Amino acid sequence: MGRRSPEAAAMMSREQNDHITRTGPGTPLGALMRRYWQPAALVDELEGERPVVPVRLLGENFVLFRDEAGRYGLLDRDCPHRGADLAFGRREAGGLRCAFHGWLFDVEGRCLETPAEPAGSKLCQNVRQRAYPVIARSGILYAYLGEGEPPAFPELDCFLAPDTYTFAFKGLFECNWLQALEVGIDPAHASFLHRFFEDEDTSASYGKQFRAASADSDLPMTRILREYDRPIINVERTEYGMRLIALREIDDERTHVRVTNQVFPHAFVIPMSADMTITQWHVPVDDENCYWYAIFTSYGAPVDKQRMREQRLELYELPEYRSRKNKTNDYGFDPHEQAHSTYTGMGLDINVHDQWAVESMGPIQDRTREHLGQSDKAIILYRRILREQIDKAASGDAPLMVLDARHARSIQGPATMDGIGPSKGWETYWMDVDVRRRRGAPWMPSLPSDATPDVAPPVATAAPRRDAAE
Repeated sequence: MGRRSPEAAAMMSREQNDHITRTGPGTPLGALMRRYWQPAALVDELEGERPVVPVRLLGENFVLFRDEAGRYGLLDRDCPHRGADLAFGRREAGGLRCAFHGWLFDVEGRCLETPAEPAGSKLCQNVRQRAYPVIARSGILYAYLGEGEPPAFPELDCFLAPDTYTFAFKGLFECNWLQALEVGIDPAHASFLHRFFEDEDTSASYGKQFRAASADSDLPMTRILREYDRPIINVERTEYGMRLIALREIDDERTHVRVTNQVFPHAFVIPMSADMTITQWHVPVDDENCYWYAIFTSYGAPVDKQRMREQRLELYELPEYRSRKNKTNDYGFDPHEQAHSTYTGMGLDINVHDQWAVESMGPIQDRTREHLGQSDKAIILYRRILREQIDKAASGDAPLMVLDARHARSIQGPATMDGIGPSKGWETYWMDVDVRRRRGAPWMPSLPSDATPDVAPPVATAAPRRDAAE
């Protein structure tokens, strides 16, 4: 018998697929995911008249609320009295009061009152609802569901930038978190899934991904993706996860360079334009649904939050942030459009394209049937890292990106860009672009005057060769 091909070797069993997709209580991956801060809601969701929202996260049900003092609390959703739904509770008297019998709980889960009990009853002193730490960062509320002290936040640009330079949003995908994440670490798909047959005016690209001109050129990204659809993909491990570099050679002198990152466990950082990046998490609601949470970070002018929000509300409906284009209406598929203007026939919003791609795989992708190729090297490496970190968590060791305060300060950036650079010298070109942008950001702390690309934040290991494999 002949040797198995690398593609065949990458295929997995059903048990292996379950191992890297299922995050509920008691699962190995669930134990890993509970070691990290998880996006639980947008800050905007608790800014209305009634700042109480139900949250389903990692297959468990919670209620998230903001008390009168502005503190955030996340509690188990079932009242410890007789199990009624606290998501219908009343915010009053310094906490959340169950609508069934009036039991009152503060953000730390302490029972403050059991009003139906006799005067002088000490029952509430013996009752405590399970509560979880919550912290607001850059428009997102993060919750920690694990045991012990939560990890420190890395000093990513999206967390360092002031509020006026960031914008947060989210959207629901009806599929497992892993297949949603893997789209973001797949540099090859953009030339097909997001292909436009005509180029638009790049000056009208604000807030739209893949619609601006590539940095240091007047070439629109739509043209680059359309005409150069065989990128050379380099992938390397980093202290935060992975760095991906996709190269599309324009001619002997010029190469398009796109640098993206996977931040473990379930985030990626990608360029949106020359002045803006997207940091995006794919957070398990349960095994068959996930939310993407994104922070858009500007290095130039403050973000036009109203414009960004209005653009996204054209597609997403509140309160669940569901796409108006979805499987019930074939994602707006138009065969005439597919023949003449877009590769998918599903409109101009790439979020719809991504949603179709990942939801069409089924609630949980059956990876026993897939055949991976060289263009999937980032996906292969990520799955390897994921399995390694599941094992580390199971053995009691600290997995990747479970950081203490000292190590959190060393995780900076990370660098992202897309631009037209020299075919010879692209390895330093992208570092130069990143350092210039960071030096120019009005909110970024000053870098040393003698800093060079390989020592200035973000910390970068040696650039991969043009022909590097995973």
